[in-house]
Amino acid sequence: MTDYTPIDCDLHSQYELAILQHRKLRLSWCDADGTGHIESVTPTDLLTRNREEFMIVSTEHGVELEIRLDRIKGFPGNND
Repeated sequence: MTDYTPIDCDLHSQYELAILQHRKLRLSWCDADGTGHIESVTPTDLLTRNREEFMIVSTEHGVELEIRLDRIKGFPGNND
């Protein structure tokens, strides 16, 4: 069993559009340990694993991360 909470379909669509447009997002999220992050990232894909959804992103330093969608607290600003 997982504690994943599905996100709103409109928000999911916004993430898909950002991927298609290769648009950078400034995301705020908490990792699995509860540590908060705010960083500019380029989303590259969405995936589902074990009934949880993730966004694959590349950081400004070229690091690839998987961010669970329900842990994203918002995207306070875009870096178009």
